[in-house]
Amino acid sequence: MKKTFLLTAAIAIAAITVSSCKKNDNSVNVPEADDKASTQLMDAFFARHAPKDEKFTVDAAAGATITLSSGTKITFPANAFKTSGGVVISGNVSVSARDILDASDMILADKPTLTSGGEMLQSFGEIIVKAEQNNNQLVLNGAKPPSVVVPIGAGANGQQREVPMWDGDSTISYTLSGYNHENISVSVTSQVNVRRGIVWDQISGFGAASPATTIFPLDALGQWRNCDALYNDPRPKTTVLGYFGDKFNTETGNNYSSSDPSLLFFKTKHTNTLVKLYNVIFSPAAGKEGLLSYQNSIPVGQEGTFLALSAKNGKLYAEMRDVTIPAPDAGKTYAGFTFNMTEVSESQLLSLINQMSTK
Repeated sequence: MKKTFLLTAAIAIAAITVSSCKKNDNSVNVPEADDKASTQLMDAFFARHAPKDEKFTVDAAAGATITLSSGTKITFPANAFKTSGGVVISGNVSVSARDILDASDMILADKPTLTSGGEMLQSFGEIIVKAEQNNNQLVLNGAKPPSVVVPIGAGANGQQREVPMWDGDSTISYTLSGYNHENISVSVTSQVNVRRGIVWDQISGFGAASPATTIFPLDALGQWRNCDALYNDPRPKTTVLGYFGDKFNTETGNNYSSSDPSLLFFKTKHTNTLVKLYNVIFSPAAGKEGLLSYQNSIPVGQEGTFLALSAKNGKLYAEMRDVTIPAPDAGKTYAGFTFNMTEVSESQLLSLINQMSTK
């Protein structure tokens, strides 16, 4: 599902921005002298605190159930693995798994719950699983898929419900074309991060959400899978703009290799839904630098919590704010929020992120 783009070498840097992303993904502003160094500060924070893979050893012939630290259980049936050439594997297999179950991990792993079209999703568990033997990556046998059981349900009073499955892609591919030292046409394909964190597209298959747990099939290795329900809300929608003022890092929108230095998240109240507002405001008036949502995507009257983060002047800044999304003012097409971020330590920032899971 990776997106591929063909560019010429002469216009590669500009064209990557224009061609590879949608909806105001373009770079803006001239970076200030210290903003690039501050970007590295945010990168280092996420590198230290992002969820990590958990490692297991599985007897391929017998099958096994592994349990992650979150309580997620993955059951591999007997003879679940094969080589890319189709040979069924026996013996020990090294399995790594990472799950994303709540808002704090969605932020730290940059895995928010938006579809490729910008629709909001309610997550019942995101996961990626890999397996290898003798340093060779394995695929699933396919006869009977492994099952994943996560400790997220439909609520104490919820009835069992079907929840669609989604495929997640965290990179986009682009191809640079040019000529080598003997004037022969060559091309090089590379991958860069998706600015929105991940792209979710619905695939075939469903999970089953009970009051306390959700079970869903694992149909592939090495790819993100999400058991998610569309966040259906009949209320009118609006566009949300977040203004960072002098705390906005001008490298935001220019950074395709890792984290943006200025970030804005919105968590819906009491729902496992996290929106990342990643579009950069173009040509802002003074004090209106910041980020905005997809057009007409957030319900008017929606209760929730914003978390604004920024690395600027060699320091970390943040603000958490509980809000109700208002209707636009007369003659306007958006709801705007001005954030007054204060300096925070790394531990204070991590604490704010962890609090988002309780909102």
